[in-house]
Amino acid sequence: MIDRLLHTPEGVRDIYDSECKRKIQVERTLQKVTELYGYRQIQTPTFEFFDIFNHEKGTVSSREMYKFFDRENNTLVLRPDMTPSIARCVAQYYGEEQEPIRLSYKGNTFINHSHYQGKLKETTQLGCELINDDSSAADAELLAVAIHCLRASGLKEFQVSVGQVDFFRGLMEEAGLGREVAEPLRLAIEAKNYFAVSNLIETLSIDDRIAGILLQFQELYGGTEILERARKMTDNPVSLKAVDRLEKVYQTLRCYGMEDVVSFDLGMLSQYQYYTGIIFKGYTYGTGDAIVKGGRYDDLLAQFGKEAPSIGFAFVIDELMMALSRQKLNPRIDDANTLILYQPDRQQEAIRLATELRKRNVTVELLRQSSRKDLDYYRNYAGDHHIGNMLYLRESGIVRTVDMADGTVMDRKTEEFLKGL
Repeated sequence: MIDRLLHTPEGVRDIYDSECKRKIQVERTLQKVTELYGYRQIQTPTFEFFDIFNHEKGTVSSREMYKFFDRENNTLVLRPDMTPSIARCVAQYYGEEQEPIRLSYKGNTFINHSHYQGKLKETTQLGCELINDDSSAADAELLAVAIHCLRASGLKEFQVSVGQVDFFRGLMEEAGLGREVAEPLRLAIEAKNYFAVSNLIETLSIDDRIAGILLQFQELYGGTEILERARKMTDNPVSLKAVDRLEKVYQTLRCYGMEDVVSFDLGMLSQYQYYTGIIFKGYTYGTGDAIVKGGRYDDLLAQFGKEAPSIGFAFVIDELMMALSRQKLNPRIDDANTLILYQPDRQQEAIRLATELRKRNVTVELLRQSSRKDLDYYRNYAGDHHIGNMLYLRESGIVRTVDMADGTVMDRKTEEFLKGL
């Protein structure tokens, strides 16, 4: 029974020691980038009413949510997605605001995946939302923030793939296919399963010209030449407007100097039905899924009572950390913290010294020496716990400093040591 209690349920895991420290360090780095662009932090509850994430909102299916009940028998869920929560907050607290609202967040999401073996069911997401701005400049800004975050994380090689759901949507409207009828086609195109696309077309009454375009979606991936090719494929005004929008976004990204990591994929069609325009995903080596996902969702806030165009993205921090580890790009752990090792009769002096160092913003751990363990044992302990400096209080008024990086040992009076800091 005790052994069973030591294990976590399937799909969740403990993160501790150096891995936890690296994760927090990466999160702080990304949050700093979002602050540089004017995004203010917001926190939402871990669980909310089921209706915040129901099928009509376009989020994950009900069977993939963790559901439970409160004392009033309301159905609650652990949030599977951050965006609907942010949309609810904006409608509630910024209902009358007309100027752009920039928000950033960090939190865990919970999806009970049943078809992805080995995939985490609890993941940390960190992202941004830009509300009340329907311009192509807003699209480009969110892409620029995401790319800046990717670079700041330490990644050297990555690619951001950009799509536009209205290109597909325009063709479906022209073909007279409603959302439910078009859904199997969308899923097949998103999965790059063009055998399924071909089979579905045969079962539907679709104009041959539109059918021909659908069969070419697998080829609509690459650089800016894809936009010109897509423009020549159709005269559908909704689809052409989508292509024009991507061209404007690309030109703005050139102003940021970030166009070199961007490609286009008009076959990218997200599982989230609330996306209405541009969508994008960021990929790198060492992980099988995108590490950042985002897009425009102009209709979502209206479901909460506020008409407001919006765009956002979310980093899947767990995927990012996996990629950094496999590419041997783990952030360096700061070893600036200090260990004060003292003999029992030096406790008062040790506490005073630690208090003085903490006043100077030095991270200090206190450890009383055991008579059964020698100094080498504690040196190994300091090395194992990423401690940069060890101070050994043995004789009254004397501090022995041990630099863990080069092994330098020096004895000084406590007053001289503090003056030298």
